[in-house]
Amino acid sequence: MTKEEFKGLFDEQFDRIRNYIYYRSGDKELATDIAQEAFMTLWEKDFEFHPQKNVGLLYKLATELFISRYRRNKIADNYKSYVQFKLNDDAIKPDEMMEYEQLKDDYEKALAEMSEKQRTVFLLNKHEGFKQTEIAEQLGISIKAVEKRMKNALSLLRVKLNYNG
Repeated sequence: MTKEEFKGLFDEQFDRIRNYIYYRSGDKELATDIAQEAFMTLWEKDFEFHPQKNVGLLYKLATELFISRYRRNKIADNYKSYVQFKLNDDAIKPDEMMEYEQLKDDYEKALAEMSEKQRTVFLLNKHEGFKQTEIAEQLGISIKAVEKRMKNALSLLRVKLNYNG
């Protein structure tokens, strides 16, 4: 596809793709981001120019990107609900409370920085109590893949939480 063909397709279809995602999400910024990402994917894949096929492909790409974002956000929301730090406020000094809040923030940021695959394995193991074999079976992956994802997740947590033990 030439630059001119791509530009014409972009000018003609961008608003339609963005509106399609906006109607599904209710979020203008998200819709704009996904529409741009769909067009970038189309450009990077360097498909032949077939207006009808390219428009259909754009809708398909936008839908898949939307679903992927939705799942990622759902997992992020789920892990936030799992992070329940409960303390007896009367027994804690202000400086300890500040350290605790910092640790909690660092933990949440580390979880957010993990890949979706690492975070899923980590949360299933540490928060849901699943064994590695159960996780492998549930996700349809090998035990070695679960072990690797867990190892990488724990390594990231050690770095982000400055843990040397």
